[in-house]
Amino acid sequence: MIFVYYFFAAILIWLSYKAFSGGIEYARFIREHLAVPVAKEQPFATIFAPCRGVDPGFVKNLEQLFSQDHHEYEIIFVVDDENDEAVGPINAAIANFANERVSAKLLIAPKAEGCSQKIANLLHAIPEADERSSVFAFVDSDARTTSAWLSSLTAAALDANVGAATAYRWLISERPRLGSAFASVWNASVASALGRNTRTNFCWGGSMAISRENFERLDIRSHWQGALSDDFAVTRAVHKAGLAIEFVPRAMCASFEDRSLIDMLEFTTRQMKITRVYSPSLWVMSMIGSAIFCGVLIASIFIAAASAPFSIQFDFAAGVFIVVAGLTVGKAVIRLNAVRLVLADHDPKLRRQYLSQIVLAFLTPGVFLVNSLAALVSRRINWRGTVYELKSPSETVIIREKR
Repeated sequence: MIFVYYFFAAILIWLSYKAFSGGIEYARFIREHLAVPVAKEQPFATIFAPCRGVDPGFVKNLEQLFSQDHHEYEIIFVVDDENDEAVGPINAAIANFANERVSAKLLIAPKAEGCSQKIANLLHAIPEADERSSVFAFVDSDARTTSAWLSSLTAAALDANVGAATAYRWLISERPRLGSAFASVWNASVASALGRNTRTNFCWGGSMAISRENFERLDIRSHWQGALSDDFAVTRAVHKAGLAIEFVPRAMCASFEDRSLIDMLEFTTRQMKITRVYSPSLWVMSMIGSAIFCGVLIASIFIAAASAPFSIQFDFAAGVFIVVAGLTVGKAVIRLNAVRLVLADHDPKLRRQYLSQIVLAFLTPGVFLVNSLAALVSRRINWRGTVYELKSPSETVIIREKR
């Protein structure tokens, strides 16, 4: 039995080393990206902002969308209910900040049928884009963009070799809360999966752009039909066409939250259920990797405790734990240092995350394992008050709508 432990311990050390190396490469890529000035060409662009409800910091998020350093653009907000809580703040933002350089409007989309409400909102809004628009940018209502967000995504999306440009979020809690801290560490491990390799990158719909030409050529609307996840559908379409997905660190967004542990589990499990449907190989890899991490570290503790001090088994088990711990801590610190360069406006809050990012990095694989197992037994999710059943990447059933 001990040889089985040795085998999986060796695998975990190798996986931990690969993850640590990936963290170094992630930080290097971000530094290189930030050292390159944003392209000065800034054609007219359209921002699509589907909303439902009022997220933490929503009013400030809206204000930031009107504060882009892009030359000229429009913002199309879209909700599915004229009585939605978001309508008032959106109308106020349009009244206060729209001008000759930045135009904006609010649309009311019909209720979704056979797809997520977010996709129904986007499908309703796309035809309303200004005919001058060369780039379609997409943003989530809980994303706090930087002033360079739109220009950075636009420059990348217009590259002839790029099918879509994307960034990702970094979760920040306004007050110390275990659920929020867990969600931030969980999310951070996904964020650092993006990088230099444009063939393995994926799109995140909360900070994503695609040229209008590619949007039409790849027929994104047809890929959205029947789908729940807008970003996974775009990812599949771009990869199928053999085009690149460019990660744009300068377009990363802060997302403010306040989650309980139950909320955190619901959020992370929902992401993994979506992953199981749209990228089953990634779901399997996540389940296997988290199981190995948890199993080997728990076994290392028990073996070390049951062995004579400084015996071969004790030294090996302790050594495995120390090596994996060192690599895990190292990646967490490197990753957070890199994100601080991008989200400098939020640096005081990010500096307070070091302890949680380090400590919870050891426990988050357990959350991934729970998420993966939950996705094994159910494809039903609750997203923004609506319950969906994910039948396949192109078939979504609405079980219960928000009232």
